[in-house]
Amino acid sequence: MGHGGNVIDELMTDHREVEEMFGRLQAMTSQGQALRDLVDEVTIELVRHSVAEEQHLYPAVREHIQGGDRLADKEIADHSRVEKILKELEKTRTDDPQMSPLLQQLMDEVAAHVQDEESSLFPMLRRACTAEQLDDLGDKVRRAKAMAPTRPHPSAPDSPTASKLLAPGVGLVDRARDFVTGRGES
Repeated sequence: MGHGGNVIDELMTDHREVEEMFGRLQAMTSQGQALRDLVDEVTIELVRHSVAEEQHLYPAVREHIQGGDRLADKEIADHSRVEKILKELEKTRTDDPQMSPLLQQLMDEVAAHVQDEESSLFPMLRRACTAEQLDDLGDKVRRAKAMAPTRPHPSAPDSPTASKLLAPGVGLVDRARDFVTGRGES
């Protein structure tokens, strides 16, 4: 969750962790609590990652990359689709026939998003920003992930300002719910 280094290294490490979790999901042959625990783990990581990107990465993209508004808007739209899938997964029982198609849809959406960021967005950002700017963004992203919500909130505003104001409170409530229910402890 907090890996160190510049923003690109931080986010790419997150990407590898989520890919590893997806591999575990694909290899899983059982339903029940083990599947629910892994879906929760994926959800927690993706929500924290998305909030941090929306608060810090995409504003930097808007500021430093030519055509950054269009790029950031596309990435935020990707996040919105993923968050809606996560919300559906949250309320879907593991033995529901819709669980597997929803998981596949999630993996496909996230894989496309990761590919886009790593092949296009990150190289542009690396060229546009200094090493110090990228390191500073990495620190901001790590702090944001530590305070971010752990559950999908698709109707929450996705502007950086609203997210910075609301995410810590929502994150606190989510983490309290997680503590009481034991969610994310496996």
